[in-house]
Amino acid sequence: MGSQQIDAVAFDLGGVLIDWDPRHLYRQMFDDPAEMEDFLARVCTMDWHREHDLGIDIAASCRTLAELHPGYQNQIMAWAERNEEMALGAIEPVVRVLAEVKASGVRCFALSNMEPDSWVTRCERFEFMTWFDGHVISGVEGVAKPDPRIFRLLLDRYALEPARTMFVDDQPRNVEAARALGISAVPFTGPDQLRRDLHDVLHPHRL
Repeated sequence: MGSQQIDAVAFDLGGVLIDWDPRHLYRQMFDDPAEMEDFLARVCTMDWHREHDLGIDIAASCRTLAELHPGYQNQIMAWAERNEEMALGAIEPVVRVLAEVKASGVRCFALSNMEPDSWVTRCERFEFMTWFDGHVISGVEGVAKPDPRIFRLLLDRYALEPARTMFVDDQPRNVEAARALGISAVPFTGPDQLRRDLHDVLHPHRL
């Protein structure tokens, strides 16, 4: 990847810059790890949660699901009532990488599947959110990754060229969807690998 090729980097948030995992909440509510995993695989699933990323009302969604699983009413309603406890904190080594990219003069963007209310809360909670030059958030737009429309929204809104835009995401299907549009997408596996992937961006004047 040549240094002259990349002039924008778009970051996923949950799993890249923010340590988001429902288990951070539900380890407090389940004594049995196996029961917790069954609950997340069978009741509060990622397919169910995807509707939240598309902007539907989380509390109403939880009430509907709780009617189907009355034995887990408290745990299901906690998804709405204690949602922010799923976001343990910033992944500081990656925040430092973001700071380096920003300092290099490359524009930085947030491209994330996230509920509208969570986006507002996390903008207040995490200082690094103010560093972005723009954002596309699924719950605000009503379209979520890996739908190609959300990537086109980013490109069109900020006049980005796909090949000159790098996208970082921890989900392989999102990386593949971005690549299908010509975006220079890379999978996030850790801060050290990310820094290597961004080497040409961070060191544009190397010999």
